[in-house]
Amino acid sequence: MKSDLRHQLAEKMAGEITLSDSPGKALKKWRMSFNIPQGVLSDYLEVSPSVISDYESGRRKSPGTAVVGKIVDTILTIDEKSGGKYIKKFGKILYADIDDDVIYDIHDYPQPVTLSAFAAVIGCKTVCGSLSQSIFGYTIINSLHAITQLSSNEFNRIYGWSTERALIFTEVTSGKSPMVAIRVTPFKPRCVVLQGLEPELVHPLVPRMAERDHITVLTTTMKEDEIVHVLREEKW
Repeated sequence: MKSDLRHQLAEKMAGEITLSDSPGKALKKWRMSFNIPQGVLSDYLEVSPSVISDYESGRRKSPGTAVVGKIVDTILTIDEKSGGKYIKKFGKILYADIDDDVIYDIHDYPQPVTLSAFAAVIGCKTVCGSLSQSIFGYTIINSLHAITQLSSNEFNRIYGWSTERALIFTEVTSGKSPMVAIRVTPFKPRCVVLQGLEPELVHPLVPRMAERDHITVLTTTMKEDEIVHVLREEKW
């Protein structure tokens, strides 16, 4: 594992948590991004799980920079001991340029946004899955370019800093191709939005594939330029 990568990632994580208006929610985002249960993190830190829960919920005063640094270091250590899967993933994002004919826009939220609120802003209809879950960001992707230009490893770049996000695929005809691409890659989004379709035009295999990976699938007929504008203007 490259020490400079670990250092850069630790700085980004600690900085985002410390400077956030809701440090506990930012901490929770990073813990979930590394797929670490509260109990596992608390065991490594040798504290009660309620301590982590209280930090994340805001019931306990926000931790200082020293505590945040220790938590971040522990998250990275846990990931390293299991092979460094997520450090490698985020490392590719740190060192990779994003091709703007594949990814039209990408944004990460400092705190969770409910799918119901997100869906309402861009006029979505539900194909399958729950709207009660939350996301930490979104990516707007040209479906055809992503599928034809990106390797499986490069495809992971669309997840930004958290897989707990909505992937909005534009220029889709049935939604089958992007779902197949997601199915064969290791990371899964919280939600997929198929732009330019009504629910009845979605391929019948889409909800079946989505349900296996617990992905909510939505559709919207809003134009891609308007989606970019609306989401950039929305302050969550």
